[in-house]
Amino acid sequence: MTQRRRTIIHRGGVSLAVTEAGGTGPAVLLLHGLAGSSRELMPTADALTGGHRVLLLDQRGHGRSTRRPDDLSRDAFVADVVAVLERFAPGERVALVGQSMGAHTALLTASRHPDLLSRLILLEGHPAGSTDPQDAADLGAFFASWPIPFADAAGARAFLGDSPLTEAWVADLEQTPSGLRPRFDADVMQAVIAAVHEPRWAEWEDLAVPTTAVFAHRGMFSPEQQAELAARRPGTRILPLPDGSHDAHLDAFPSWLAALRDALA
Repeated sequence: MTQRRRTIIHRGGVSLAVTEAGGTGPAVLLLHGLAGSSRELMPTADALTGGHRVLLLDQRGHGRSTRRPDDLSRDAFVADVVAVLERFAPGERVALVGQSMGAHTALLTASRHPDLLSRLILLEGHPAGSTDPQDAADLGAFFASWPIPFADAAGARAFLGDSPLTEAWVADLEQTPSGLRPRFDADVMQAVIAAVHEPRWAEWEDLAVPTTAVFAHRGMFSPEQQAELAARRPGTRILPLPDGSHDAHLDAFPSWLAALRDALA
């Protein structure tokens, strides 16, 4: 396995954890989804290092980056990505890959800074947003319901259930003197996803970067929602996966990796 290196960079009072997964070739930056971290994309990164130089970012409010930043706007997330690209791939056009919330961050980055990117790849991402503010509140309430700290990993699994997503959450729990805690706060997650839920069709329709949208068989978005992407931005490539959920990078990894390699080729 290629030696990984984590660097903490600082921007506007926020610390951002960036992992260089290694590899040689064109640069790729991977962005995780809400309540996740770069850890869950490490298998994807490792699989790409044969032909790419792979970077991963713990987005603000997540992982080993600042847990409670003052600014949770979409603008701040985009500016973080730009700072990473300028620091680790100066003068290079980078392939930007994101899942869910990370796909949303990637989309906005591509819209505002097309000169920095070679292509855009979205896994289970969509610009439509949500018309119901209760969706964000419900998600925040779910995270707030976790009986933390968990005494141990078994206790976390007992509460969270048996799934690949649970295993990703458990693997990312932080050991504290009182027990295991997630590397995010429920109210921060609610604020972040509320911003993600604002429609971004104007940015989508103006995208100038070659774009591939990957959707899982049991994912969050209907065939009609997927078709709308291509209808509102001709030239968008839609890649359906034969299996997997919204977290296909975890529960349909071979299919996800095949689609990603196709999109990067």
